[in-house]
Amino acid sequence: MDAATAWAEAMKFENRPNPYPYYEELRKTPVAKVSEKTYVVTGYPEAVALAHDPRISSDISRSPSGMFGEKEVHLEPTEAAQGRDLSMLVSDPPEHDRMRRQFMRHFGPPHTPDLIPSMGAMVEDLANSLLDKVAARGGTRMDVVEDFSYPIPVSVIFRVMGAPIADEPKFHGWVTDFLQGADLGPEADTEAGRAAAAKAVASAGELDAYVRDLVARLAREPGPGLLSAVLHDDGPDGPVSIAEAESNTQLLLVAGHDSTVNTLSNCIMTLLRNQGSWDLVRDNPDLIPRTVEEVQRLQGAVQFFPSRWATADIEIGGTRIPAGSAVFLVWAAANRDPRQFENPDRFDPMRTDNEHLGFGSGIHTCFGGPLARLEINIALEVFLRRVRSPRLVVDPPPYRHNQVFRGPRHLWVDYASIDLVSVPAGSLDG
Repeated sequence: MDAATAWAEAMKFENRPNPYPYYEELRKTPVAKVSEKTYVVTGYPEAVALAHDPRISSDISRSPSGMFGEKEVHLEPTEAAQGRDLSMLVSDPPEHDRMRRQFMRHFGPPHTPDLIPSMGAMVEDLANSLLDKVAARGGTRMDVVEDFSYPIPVSVIFRVMGAPIADEPKFHGWVTDFLQGADLGPEADTEAGRAAAAKAVASAGELDAYVRDLVARLAREPGPGLLSAVLHDDGPDGPVSIAEAESNTQLLLVAGHDSTVNTLSNCIMTLLRNQGSWDLVRDNPDLIPRTVEEVQRLQGAVQFFPSRWATADIEIGGTRIPAGSAVFLVWAAANRDPRQFENPDRFDPMRTDNEHLGFGSGIHTCFGGPLARLEINIALEVFLRRVRSPRLVVDPPPYRHNQVFRGPRHLWVDYASIDLVSVPAGSLDG
């Protein structure tokens, strides 16, 4: 199987439950050309090297491959950049570095060291409240995604950003539509795929309008939260512009919950599908952090991000990437590279030295990684402690169409009971 075929197979919806055999095929050539202007990087050392290479640009406006693959017609770089304000995720230094500093001043150390730890109690309360609701409605089945994994991170990121939680239901619909319609596979060219893409465009427009209104209101009237803080910052870099506030708010609202939803769902799914793992981690809660990192490695919530391009010719992994080519760093494939990880396809909650790329690498390493880790670790501990004898109803579960953000659309779990009163960690029985 050649690289182009393996990549095309990995993009098919039918292979979303398990794209990893195709990634393994691609790793035979760790940097491979898959179309006229696109190269995919699946080897671990190659992905790390390119993530830190200044010749790799993240400016999506200048890449021949944006969110939806190679463009048949695209603007010259100067035209594409005109009037376009990019988020820090798809920008290069120095603009990237400045924006990241402006937002980090109000998100983490050294200027705001208490924000992330302060979210811990909220996460624990949310996790317990959600399980209480499941128990109160009766029955012995839940959809982990809708009943548990989704509400926690979306509530947290709305609180962090200073967005009204009452707006979440419509936000949920917009983001679901967008991710469902952002399809890089062959299904995008079907009637259903084109309909989903049209719906995605419409919902993206509504999300744009919502964010513009939110930014405008907080620019006029300061309030709590990260967004207001960066709009009224008196630090050395000053406040962010209105346009930068809008683009980064969209980024943080979407990315700040979606990958966390997927990782939490993947943690529960992975523990349940690997015999003995649930009991091992439930009875040894000190293994929860390792488990979360291992699931990030094995079942990456962000498989890759199609926005980078080479500003100069680059020789790497036995392949020459010509200047102007799109470059996809496929984190999910690199995380299973046997050159870096022993038995890479095996789930091992006791794995050590797990330097995975689940949060990316380089200057674009996930901004919200520390918050995501806190949320997942706490929520998983609550679920392990309170849900008795869970088992998967369908394996593999149904997945969303999106190739970049990979996670189950639903994760149905049957269980014997849910403890109504939280018990101390370490006092768990069978």
